[in-house]
Amino acid sequence: MGSRLNMMQPSLLCAACRRAAALSAPRVLLTTTTAAAPRRLSSTTARQQALLRPTSTYYSRQPSSRLRRLYSSSSSSPAAQEEETPSMSDAEAAIARLLVDKLAPSAVLVQDVSGGCGSMYAIEISAEAFRGQTILKQQRMVNAALGDVVKTWHGVQIRTSVPDDA
Repeated sequence: MGSRLNMMQPSLLCAACRRAAALSAPRVLLTTTTAAAPRRLSSTTARQQALLRPTSTYYSRQPSSRLRRLYSSSSSSPAAQEEETPSMSDAEAAIARLLVDKLAPSAVLVQDVSGGCGSMYAIEISAEAFRGQTILKQQRMVNAALGDVVKTWHGVQIRTSVPDDA
């Protein structure tokens, strides 16, 4: 149920967040291939028809790759958990620790999608506590685990899931 930043009114976000929204939106490259008219045409009218006929344009979607940082709670010690997430910023790791302490997830991913100002986060979390709960209830559980921290943000994108049975 993650709402996209670029769908929000730009006036509701600070300049840094608008810039981050433009930079962090999933990028899709559109490549254009134009079908060329045939080289051999037997008559002048056929050439004229070929010139008047619009060329067809094809677009192929090529999604850009996005690096993902995972923070696993399966380690036995907090020091081992820190070693697994060298690319997570201090703020992202602090948010992930809050979620690990409250929900004991099997996996959690926290990303600052505000461009570094810390006002917008995207959270992907998989926890057994979500089993049997509606998506709305799962997201409320995440909001409750975050407590007052989330009240200082412009927004949060939450994606929840239940871990697969082994």
